[in-house]
Amino acid sequence: MEFISDPKVAAVFESYPKTMQKQMFHLRELILNTATETDGVAKIEETLKWGEPSYVTKYGSTIRIAWKEKAPEQYAMYFKCTSQLVPTFRTVYKEKFNFEKNRAIVFKLNEEIPNAELKHCISLALTYHKIKHLPLLGA
Repeated sequence: MEFISDPKVAAVFESYPKTMQKQMFHLRELILNTATETDGVAKIEETLKWGEPSYVTKYGSTIRIAWKEKAPEQYAMYFKCTSQLVPTFRTVYKEKFNFEKNRAIVFKLNEEIPNAELKHCISLALTYHKIKHLPLLGA
């Protein structure tokens, strides 16, 4: 799999508080590992959108990850709010995650992330335009 990274992304990770960097790098690692394991993902680009690390594939919907100063004890993985991604995640994993409207899965600072379930969500986002016609995105 081809991986392209904008050098400016590293500066954003470095700007996060030390207490948050580990969590943010964990989300990044989950996204990149999932991309490697997902059929149909030949290339992933790491870039900045709205000043936040974002991950784009040819047939996917953009995934952004961010920590925001106004909510210092949490961080999130964002998805396009007009997609069926978060509504599907909410249906399939309502007991596993906390959601922000139709746009994000939100994590608390010291919360343990259910990695397998999150990787499934990431995989659906990375291939969204191939599966968006399926009920529950084929989940």
